[in-house]
Amino acid sequence: MTQQLQFIPFKSRSDKGWAEAWALYEVSFPDCERWNAAGYDRAFGDPHFEADGIWRGDEFIGILFHWNAGDYHYVEHLAVSPRLRGQNMGSKALAAFCQGRRVILEIDPPVDDISVRRQHFYERLGFITNPYEYIHPSFRRPFHAHQLVLMSYPTALTYEEARDFADFIRETVLLYSDHEYPTLPKL
Repeated sequence: MTQQLQFIPFKSRSDKGWAEAWALYEVSFPDCERWNAAGYDRAFGDPHFEADGIWRGDEFIGILFHWNAGDYHYVEHLAVSPRLRGQNMGSKALAAFCQGRRVILEIDPPVDDISVRRQHFYERLGFITNPYEYIHPSFRRPFHAHQLVLMSYPTALTYEEARDFADFIRETVLLYSDHEYPTLPKL
């Protein structure tokens, strides 16, 4: 019998599994898309933010860091342990998370095999690629904004919803980055 996946929120960096979660986070995302550890210390107290460890019983599966923005949930980081990749763990975790929710996430533009496969992965789960140009700010110095593609589940975003999302990034998420005065992500 296969155990269900569980999303267990980390409340601090001293929680069980955080060291493994942090190691996965650091190898899975580029510097410009990661916060430093002090940012997480501050974010753990934000009621909009949740850093979940994904578990199957006592086995650490991966991470899902997300924000509750009211009308939608923003999936900021999703990663599965490299030893479990290819076993549909990411699909199972994201499908379970999306159940009954409106979800927005960002991906790299589909310009090479890896980014095209990533886009198809999300599309197979019911995500829609939105047509709006979106420039995401770096979280760390040196700041180099980069283009990303907005994807949403289960329906496409209106232009106004995409603008509201960019505002949420600027006004809430960037508070935990290295930015002293967050700048508006362009849309």
